[in-house]
Amino acid sequence: MHTDALAPVTPEQASLDFDPASSQHYDEAFDMNGFPRDHWQTIIESFNALGAEGVADRQQRARRILSDDGATYNLTSDPLSPNVWGMDIVPYLIESESWTTLERGMEQRSKLFDLIMKDLYGEQILLKEGIIPSEIIFDHPGFLRACHGMTVPHAQDILLHASDLVRDENGQFQIVGDRTQAPSGAGYAHENRVVLSRVMPRLFRTSRIKRLSHFFQTLRDTLTDIGKHVSDKPRIVLLSEGANSKTYFEQAYLANYLGFPLVQGGDLTVRNGRVWMKSLNGLSPVDVIMRRINDDACDQAELRPNSLLGVPGLLEVARSGRVVIANPIGSGLLETPALMAFLPQISQFLLGETLQIPSVKTYWCGSLDNLSYVEANLGQLIIKPAMRINGGDSYYGHTLDEQDKQALLEKIRLAPHRWVAQEYVSGAQLPVWAADQGLTKRPSIMRMFTVASNGGFKVMPGGLSRVGGQGNERIVGNNISDTLSKDTWVLATDFESTLPAAVDGSNIQDIAQQSNLPSRVIENLFWFGRYMERAEVSLRLMRTFFKQMNGVEPLPTESRDILLKAISIQTGCLPGFTQADPELFDEPNDELASLICDGTRPGTIKSNLNAMLACGEQVKEMLSADTRIILNDLRDHIHQMDRAYANGLPELPEESLDNLVTSILALSGLNHESMLRGPDWMFQEVGRRTERALQTAKLLKSTLTERLPSMQQSLVLESVLLSVEALISFRRRYRNRNRVAYGLDLLMADRTNPRSLIYQTELLRKYLEELPRNESNELGLSPEKRMIIKSLNDIQLADLETLAHVDDICNERTALSDFMTQFTDQLERFTSHISDKYFDHASGPQQLIRGHGEY
Repeated sequence: MHTDALAPVTPEQASLDFDPASSQHYDEAFDMNGFPRDHWQTIIESFNALGAEGVADRQQRARRILSDDGATYNLTSDPLSPNVWGMDIVPYLIESESWTTLERGMEQRSKLFDLIMKDLYGEQILLKEGIIPSEIIFDHPGFLRACHGMTVPHAQDILLHASDLVRDENGQFQIVGDRTQAPSGAGYAHENRVVLSRVMPRLFRTSRIKRLSHFFQTLRDTLTDIGKHVSDKPRIVLLSEGANSKTYFEQAYLANYLGFPLVQGGDLTVRNGRVWMKSLNGLSPVDVIMRRINDDACDQAELRPNSLLGVPGLLEVARSGRVVIANPIGSGLLETPALMAFLPQISQFLLGETLQIPSVKTYWCGSLDNLSYVEANLGQLIIKPAMRINGGDSYYGHTLDEQDKQALLEKIRLAPHRWVAQEYVSGAQLPVWAADQGLTKRPSIMRMFTVASNGGFKVMPGGLSRVGGQGNERIVGNNISDTLSKDTWVLATDFESTLPAAVDGSNIQDIAQQSNLPSRVIENLFWFGRYMERAEVSLRLMRTFFKQMNGVEPLPTESRDILLKAISIQTGCLPGFTQADPELFDEPNDELASLICDGTRPGTIKSNLNAMLACGEQVKEMLSADTRIILNDLRDHIHQMDRAYANGLPELPEESLDNLVTSILALSGLNHESMLRGPDWMFQEVGRRTERALQTAKLLKSTLTERLPSMQQSLVLESVLLSVEALISFRRRYRNRNRVAYGLDLLMADRTNPRSLIYQTELLRKYLEELPRNESNELGLSPEKRMIIKSLNDIQLADLETLAHVDDICNERTALSDFMTQFTDQLERFTSHISDKYFDHASGPQQLIRGHGEY
């Protein structure tokens, strides 16, 4: 970064509540006299020039971009309330000289951890020589004996490694933890870089910052090279826990950025000694799995049988070398904090070198001397489980009273080898923008990443930096949801390292592979379209009812009752208004409000929207940026609707529904105008068209079957036409002749009406011709095609006058009711055939014998 032409910023100009660096904290941005360090000069100048209002505006823009990108962490089960990824727009700067030291230290540490992995699952010399106490390994649930002797067809077993670093009060970096199982955070670091480059473009362009793209290109190349040991054209997938994972956004982000399919355990199966992806075109072989699930969850057959995330039989295929897993199963063992107590000796034994970046001072309580020290100094230490399984609670000694300290010591003494203690390290202070304080300082922690390459390791020139949520924290906690992240800028001394990496087309998977989607993805897109259509039809009908009730002329009782019954039938929330309770018809407001806002009641408008959003979360890697923006707007409109209906039906109930309809129309328009006509679009359309046909048939049956007096019948017919946006066309075509037969003509048999039954059915027939054909022994037409052709013929051959005729005996249009019943039954069978053919697959092998205590 060029600072030569800039006058130094004085402490008074810094706009920070200046607190000279104390013995507890190293200040990243300011020296002991309160002057900005040289490499921070331009940043401080830039933020001062923006002023509080300008910085706040850019901070808000950054949050909006993150929201629009769908950047979340720790997504709750409620699709309406995702936690937006927290980011502070003041970057963290690391000068070139400091970075060179860090880079060498991380390369050494990754090399060391790779050798430890090879040894512990190989010859176990470290255990035989007593360098690592055997209790730490053999009592560790993460030591998977089934993985002993397994190797990776690469110079390194550990392909991805991450370390968490803090600076002590002297400015020395120390490592407080390592991630070797499924290191997360690199995708978030890249998202932070993208966002900051958009909200601070001039500062970003004029600063010499090392680019992150080289790291991801190296990752792609390494996985591809490894896969070539299995196949000439390796298929690489990213294995995810799914939408309920805290870091699902990052997993989807990386899958898109690297060009790999994002899969879940249910998308993969083991057959004939290989791993296969259950895809649109059948089963496709998988050669490399970049995983984001824990070791013990990877294989129900050999590891944890109650896992819902893994692939039964995966370990056996990996053992045979017919699939490569990155990082290898069992690598979670290296994350144990107890290992850090012995790393200096391990480094000397395996490398003959001193650790270039020291680990935080760690005491293993399995040693009597260490246990005595911990007992005497508990108030100054952090106590952790020695084995990092499912996180585990940490105890900060200075926060415990005497009673709590004694209780903790008793717990430690029961199994001392399962506990470690670490010294506090005061995280370095970083400038942070706080809405209520302006620029302030908070302690920081940084995660660095390495990837195996060419016999060594490459370090990401940056990282995922975080700052504490409270200014008085002595160190940043591990709970990312309580912290803010930062873009980490490594300042370059040469221009070349600031250029993005060139894309090597040879590493991009071929088009056939990219379009061959997992069955789960197309199933969620199919249901995304169905739920969207269900919500739209219910919204339109509900809106129409409110408009008719609040119209100039009073709505006759007979017409009102028919429409209310139709609402219950359309939503499927029965018995509702179908129970013919006079009191409910006279006082329908509570039931109507429930049908709109009760998200716990299946079939309501809100529950359908929730289901649609949940399907969207499952396939967020497939959604465009514009689609995510519309879905975010939809969430906002749902919250507005909840507020409007908080005290029951509002005075103008239809107004809060208008924005929801508009958002759904925007989604439909975007899909029609912007999506590529691939299988993702195709299945979403099949879902939409099927549901629209089903909903239209149900609407015609529930509203037009019962005989009504002429005026009341006309009002019901007009309401139906109004709800499907066809009333104006109807009036122009048929003038004032409100006959049911004419309505059926427009809504059933008119090919120019995009909401008619024949329009949907013809499109479904067209899409079926374009869907992949799975190998099958069936002769003639497939079952789903027969259902659609029969439905299409039924519409074309229907006598509309006969359908509109009222049976004098039962006083109903029985022919119309029978026709719609048969039509919906055929469409429901059509969806079952689609599901059986493209979505459902037989389960793979399962563990036959459960472990002790498992039921």
